[in-house]
Amino acid sequence: MYKLDLPVDTKESAAIGRRRQKELERQSRIFNAKVRTIGVDIEALEQQCAERNWIEAQEKERNEALAQNMIRNDKICVLLQKRQEDDLRKLNIKLNEFRKIYQTCSSRKEWDLYDPDAKLKDKPARVSDDDPRCGVSSLQKFLGEDLSAKDRKKLQHEQTREWYKQQKIEKMQEEANARQANYLYDLKAIENDQRAIELARAEEECKRAINVATKDLNKALSMERAAKSDLEKQQEQEDNLTEIKNNIFGDMLTENPNIAQSAFGSHRVVPDRWKGMSPAELNQIRNVQNNQIIEKKRLEEEERQHNEAWDKQRIAQAKAGTIMERQQEKIRHNLQKKQAEENLRLAAEQKAHADYLQKEVYTNQPTSAFFTQFNQSSR
Repeated sequence: MYKLDLPVDTKESAAIGRRRQKELERQSRIFNAKVRTIGVDIEALEQQCAERNWIEAQEKERNEALAQNMIRNDKICVLLQKRQEDDLRKLNIKLNEFRKIYQTCSSRKEWDLYDPDAKLKDKPARVSDDDPRCGVSSLQKFLGEDLSAKDRKKLQHEQTREWYKQQKIEKMQEEANARQANYLYDLKAIENDQRAIELARAEEECKRAINVATKDLNKALSMERAAKSDLEKQQEQEDNLTEIKNNIFGDMLTENPNIAQSAFGSHRVVPDRWKGMSPAELNQIRNVQNNQIIEKKRLEEEERQHNEAWDKQRIAQAKAGTIMERQQEKIRHNLQKKQAEENLRLAAEQKAHADYLQKEVYTNQPTSAFFTQFNQSSR
């Protein structure tokens, strides 16, 4: 037996009531044409957009705060690094100063072993020739040694200094002499320039006189050349007149046929003297030309007959093509007529089938109650 008097679960009933209430609210939103826009919950979307914008704003503020914090940390790191570099530089400076003051080379206990000035600081092997350290077997004094080298070098330095002074004085005197010589040279150059100007002026006057004389000479030569040219022109005209007379009365213009005969045979002529053919030769050429004209007319007549035959053949082929086109057009017309009759028959059959569907098959028309069963749930 099932136990039917079980206590009601309040939490479960409350959850079911909430779901039903949400479903009713959702149906009121979705089925309301003023609120619904193609089945989209505008308020929920706006709330989601607002939440998304708030989240993005919070994320942007967080990123800006992190960026400001990073910039501040970078500046702090730069300052700390700069301070560390300054401290290290000051420490190195103080270390170098300490080494320079308290850790010099001369303060080492081994300095006397590798001192470069040790020989300068050491006592010389002997001070003079009477040094008591120089014994018989000391080998500190040899024949030919120059013990007065220091004094001699001192005297040499003094002598060199005097020579330098003397050379300086001589150089100053030479410079003074050179300045005096340059001054005299400048004066001489100025004098030469004045003389060159005067010579140039005289040369210019001489050139002007030469140009005048040359102009007169050229004028005289031009007159002489003009007279000579007139004489040559007159002589040339006389020669030309004589040549024209000779040509007019010569064998060339008189057309003497004897001068055209060649020395290589009577059948050959001289081209530059030949004046034309004889009447017999001209008649022979005309006969040949007439024969060529007759032959050409015969060839043209044959070609005309050949073209007429081709034209007749082409016209016959065109007529045959026209007849074939008419036959094809008649066949195409018959086919189109049969196709139109077949289309009318198919249209009548389709109309009869449509009437049968409307009157015999689709007789149960849906009522308004049929459409109310849809859109009853928002899911």
